[in-house]
Amino acid sequence: MGIIELVSKIPLFHGLSREQLDEVVNILIDQTFERGQTIFSEDEEASGFFVVITGQVKIFKVSHEGKEQILHIFGHGESFGEVPVFGGGRFPANAETLAKSRLFFFPRAAFLKLIKKDPSLAMNMLSELSRRLRHFAHLIEELSLKEVPGRLAAYLLYLSERQGGKNELELDITKGQLASLLGTIPETLSRILGKISSQGLIKMQGRKLRILGRKALEDLAESGKLLL
Repeated sequence: MGIIELVSKIPLFHGLSREQLDEVVNILIDQTFERGQTIFSEDEEASGFFVVITGQVKIFKVSHEGKEQILHIFGHGESFGEVPVFGGGRFPANAETLAKSRLFFFPRAAFLKLIKKDPSLAMNMLSELSRRLRHFAHLIEELSLKEVPGRLAAYLLYLSERQGGKNELELDITKGQLASLLGTIPETLSRILGKISSQGLIKMQGRKLRILGRKALEDLAESGKLLL
């Protein structure tokens, strides 16, 4: 698939004309990162934003005690780093690849120049960024107000939606990374996975997972509490 076709499938650029896509392609830099490679660090000047073409990227912060908290994991077609690019300033967190990844990098100066030339590009991006802001607001609510079982249930339903609404899922991150994302420790996550498996909500085999009781999982995501 050519670069123009790849860019046209990125949600941030949906609906752009061929001429607009050509303009976007002309400023992007096609980059490849190995697994575990740093893309940018917290407080680094935001020189541009990125879109994941293949692979995975984790956004995370590290506490003064050295504990890592994963904020989000981005995959195919998803962009990150846009807000500080538009607002100016520095990246608020770290970014690192979880697998060998191909990223499209859009330099800040060139992209802002393109938007000034064609403001409709900015309107298109605002729509996508607003949708993502609503999602993150919901995610923050899940992580801050609910107990770990509810957070896990909500994540599994989110993963199901992202994988086409299927009941057969595959965890695309390790259990350790999932624990960090949910704000818990691997031992607690394993215990809760075992509990909801024994209650017939899910069935797990390695990284493969099948939702057996979707309604019960939805109820758990809503209440946040696991039945004893």
